[in-house]
Amino acid sequence: MFSDPFSPLRKFLSILCAGAALVAELPAAQQPAAAARTTLRFEALPLMRSRQNHLLVRAYINGRPAWLGVDTGAPVSAIAVHRREYFRLTPIAAKSNLPAQVQINGAFSKVAIAREFRLGALRLVDEPIVTINLGNTTRLARSRHEQEIDGIIGADVLFPTKAVLDCERQLLILKIDQNSTGSAPGIDHRGLRAVPIQVSDGFNLYVNGSVNGEPARLMVDTGSFATLLHRSFVRRMRIPTRDTPFSSSAVNLKERGVGVARIRKLSVGSVDIVGKEVGVVDLGGLIHSGLLQGSRPVAGLLGAEILKRHHGIIDFGTRTLYLK
Repeated sequence: MFSDPFSPLRKFLSILCAGAALVAELPAAQQPAAAARTTLRFEALPLMRSRQNHLLVRAYINGRPAWLGVDTGAPVSAIAVHRREYFRLTPIAAKSNLPAQVQINGAFSKVAIAREFRLGALRLVDEPIVTINLGNTTRLARSRHEQEIDGIIGADVLFPTKAVLDCERQLLILKIDQNSTGSAPGIDHRGLRAVPIQVSDGFNLYVNGSVNGEPARLMVDTGSFATLLHRSFVRRMRIPTRDTPFSSSAVNLKERGVGVARIRKLSVGSVDIVGKEVGVVDLGGLIHSGLLQGSRPVAGLLGAEILKRHHGIIDFGTRTLYLK
């Protein structure tokens, strides 16, 4: 059992779900190398990486197994709407203080209740879950005969459990005992640089950096298979782009064409990445116009490929991103 100190998150009527899924050829999914390791205080869960570069964790919803994407760009956890009956989710009661639906990227999605939501030794009871259309992610998985994602785990689970997500080792560590002290076992920060994470009112994660020397912020988004920059920011920087046959999509948003730009120097905190090619896409609806203003605008999404390649570790307890 686990109480949820982030219960106010459930009441937000406008929720940003940033997990962009880009259509591209990706490496074959890797099977977990070891079984989950459990201590009295922590639960270490192995993750599987899909061809769409999503990190998947095994969960059980009302006793039925599910594969959920670990999505740091999503403030709340969600289940694919077409899996609602399979997982026996129930509607919000008429007398409940929870909203029956929430607004995600400009459209409304219904909220349901899972009587039991289990991740290893972590057991949540009467857990509110948003039901969403995973659309392109589901279709692409089917076309490639790979494991479909049943839903996503968002900040509403990752923050209260003070989760540590090791993107390179494909490991998710959850704190089971809220009253215990000490850091998550088995995490080695040697040789890594710490980048402070800023958490918005909507529970999105941002880190400071720069693009070709121009100060910027990036949303830390494991739901995005690759790093993506907002097209309007790239145009303002006058960075050349080239078209691709690929497209990207996000919850309740239409697919959008993706370009590619070569960035002379992309900096995340004190980590400099030289000569990096990134995706360029219209992120309107994910990154609102107000975030593009100011001395350090939000330029885009820090995606899964950089987090994996640079040994990214996301610590929700200390609100720190570690990179090599």
